[in-house]
Order: sequence, then structure tokens, then C-alpha cells
Amino acid sequence: MSDRGTLDALLELHGTTYAAEAGIRLRDTPQPLYQLLVLSDLLSARIRASVAVAAALALYAHGMRTPRRMADATWQQRVGALGEGGYRRYDERTATQLGDGAVLLLDEHGGDLRHLRRDAEGDTGALRKALQRFPGVGPAGADIFLREVQTVWPETAPYLDAKALQGAERLGLPTSSAGLTRLARGRDPAVLAAALVRAALDRDVAASAGAS
Repeated sequence: MSDRGTLDALLELHGTTYAAEAGIRLRDTPQPLYQLLVLSDLLSARIRASVAVAAALALYAHGMRTPRRMADATWQQRVGALGEGGYRRYDERTATQLGDGAVLLLDEHGGDLRHLRRDAEGDTGALRKALQRFPGVGPAGADIFLREVQTVWPETAPYLDAKALQGAERLGLPTSSAGLTRLARGRDPAVLAAALVRAALDRDVAASAGAS
């Protein structure tokens, strides 16, 4: 199969962003951006992505969709919601981090992550560093956020980090952002990044797209 055929198959079968999987209708507005930050925190732990998504859905179902609601929830309420989603290995630590991160976002940015975008002035490196100030959002969490947000913050695109490029290598595709972007022919860069990450995390995903 050609590189283009492999990528087309991957995107057709696995071209769903993690934000979409978690029910986030991503827009450049405070609430969905905050939901993406929470999801990025959860996904960055050493835990299955499906469990992280389920935990995010449970938090949102309990009303913790904004930094104010997250901060106002008790620690036990956060732990309980995470447990419902199966996020038990890291639930206590993560409940604390989510509460502290919500307070930080409210105190320093009025609950609006767009302030970070404004302050970065188009510098993706600066934005990545700023995201890591939130408890639990280390380098991996910042990369997840930037991979997913690039559709609505296009100045960050194409954002294909080491994990996405690992997926490209597994598929036998070009391992440069420029090469992959050309091959994608104008497809949503967040969808491209998510599909490549899914291939990196799961050999079955790569095999289904035609990888040997």
C-alpha cells in the first residue's frame, strides 16, 4: 500500500480526536478549552487512554466542566467521579491536582485559557511551557493539549510531537511534520495527530491501516 493509502486508511478508521471521544465540542471559548486541559491531564498519566476518557466524561457528568465548578467541588467529589470512570490508580493525586489547577487558572487567568494563547504571542514553545504550570500537566500533558487544540489555535499547527511521529514510523510513513502534512492534503491537523498517536499506542491500529 502507498503512503497515501496507508494514511487515508488510518484516518478513515481511527481519525477521531481524543477531545471528540470525550464529548468535547472544541471551540475557542473558555469552557471547552478547560475541558481539554482536564482531559490532557488525565491522558498524560500511565493509564489507558480509554480510562482517561471515561474519567473525563464522569467529571463532566458531575458538572465539573469549568474551573469554577471544579474548584468548588470537594476533593471527595472529584475522587468519586474519577473512580466512576475507572481512574483509580491515580484518583487521589489527580483530584488534588485538578482542584489546584482550577484555582490557579481562576486566580491568574480569570478561568480563561485564551490568556495563555494571547501571552504566548504565537510562540508555541512558550505556550507549551505555560501549560506545564498547571499541576499534573507536564511535558506529555502539554503535548496532548497542543495536539488537540491546533484546530482552533491554528498558529500552533502542525503540532506533531514525538508520540505522533512514533506512530508515523510504525506505519512506515514520513517522520517529519512537513512530510506528513503534505501527505495529509489539508486534513484537520488535530485529527492527523490523534490518529498517529493511536497507531503509536496500539499495534492493532497500525495493522488495521495496512502497516506490516
